[in-house]
Amino acid sequence: MKSHRRITALALLAVAAALVAAALAAYFWGGSDGGLIVLSQVRGHVVTMGWLALVALIGAVLLGARKPATRLAVGLPLAVLGIPVLSIATLLAMLTGGDARTQDLASPGRDDRRLVIERGLAGIDPVWTVYVHQGSWPRERRWAVGYFNGDATDNELREAVWTAPDRIRLTTSGGAVHEVTVAPGGRPDQVVSAGG
Repeated sequence: MKSHRRITALALLAVAAALVAAALAAYFWGGSDGGLIVLSQVRGHVVTMGWLALVALIGAVLLGARKPATRLAVGLPLAVLGIPVLSIATLLAMLTGGDARTQDLASPGRDDRRLVIERGLAGIDPVWTVYVHQGSWPRERRWAVGYFNGDATDNELREAVWTAPDRIRLTTSGGAVHEVTVAPGGRPDQVVSAGG
């Protein structure tokens, strides 16, 4: 019975370590500046992964520690520190909402490059983020092309289109037009920003 508890505790510890490793990999290699899409998708679930890792760690301590005093000395600080931190992270994630993909446009003449527009919230203001995705799964990468904060209607993204296989035109509601050139590897020559 004791060996079964130990094995379960080690399995829970391994699950927690895997979740933390995946979250760290997503943080370092899943960003919007050439990051892997697979990891940026993991990045969207970091709070959930944090809750699962916390539960797994506390479970590992409760099952793996022999003495009740050890369980209390290790498990209680984990819970006292982890629960408030993850509760705040959950609240912040709920307030910002998730970004929803609103457009996905293939580059003319290229089936390995797409223009992706996501809409989300910054507080109460709508925010549009424009990305270039290049490659195919699992090595598909993404680069940010533009950020548009709708705190003023003139800054809202009105249109994002390919004008050539390596050229993008971004237009705001206020009429500002931005031309962005995309390098062969997928990186844009500039990142456009409109609004605060």
